[in-house]
This record gives sequence, C-alpha cells and structure tokens, in this order.
Amino acid sequence: MTITEKTAYLKGLAEGLSLDASKPETKLINELVKLVDELANDLQDLSDDVDTLEDYIEEIDEDLGDVESYLFEEDDDCDCCDDDDDDDDDFFGVECPSCGEMVYLDDTIDPEDVECPACNAKFSCVCDCDCDCDEDEHHCDCGCEG
Repeated sequence: MTITEKTAYLKGLAEGLSLDASKPETKLINELVKLVDELANDLQDLSDDVDTLEDYIEEIDEDLGDVESYLFEEDDDCDCCDDDDDDDDDFFGVECPSCGEMVYLDDTIDPEDVECPACNAKFSCVCDCDCDCDEDEHHCDCGCEG
C-alpha cells in the first residue's frame, strides 16, 4: 500500500471506532489522523514533483549532450593534424609532407612558413584552396595539401 492508502485505512479505522466526539481522546485521535493525511498528501505531491524534475533534468542533460557534441565536434578524417594531445591547447601537430614526421607548432610559429626539424623541408600548413577548411585550426577537410 502507498502512504496515502495507509492514511485512508487509518482514517477508516478511526471512523469505525464510533468514539464519543466530546471526549478529548477522540479529538486527539481525529486531529492526528488529519495530520497524517495532510503529511501523506504533501509527501505524495513532493514525490510527484521530484519525478517531474528528474524527467526534466534528463531532457536537459540529453540536450546539453547534443550541444556539447555540436560545439566540440572534431574532424576525425583529417590526417594532417595530431589532436591526441588534448591537455595542452597551445600546441598542435602537423605531419610533414616530405618525411611524415609530426611537427608540433604553437602560436609563435608562422603556419605559412614551417620547417620540419627532421628533414629541414619547408612547407605551409595553411590551406589556400576554396574549400570549407578551418584555417584557425590549421587543417583542411578537403584533403588538399594547401
């Protein structure tokens, strides 16, 4: 039985006793039953509110997950950048087109004039084609060598 059902049962038991309404004991029992009934109703209202809020929070969490995946979506098809080092956003890795070694750059290095420390080849890691590349991240989605 739920708490409201138990309260209704107690109320029925108290009414079934046929107690003399003028006696103080009867007044006390009746008031206690009323109090228990009010508490049970309040508790049921709170329980319903908690259930509603849990559903609402779950929906917000799902929506937030969608927003996060949209905002922080990374392009996994890009072969030119190494995004494995997520701890330090000041550096990004670019694969040297000549020898294949990873060259790590920061914002002090001009991305248009990069020199590979392994083979000394000079290259640019800024895309100069007319595609939808993310030049701020220094990689291109089209696969060009710009």
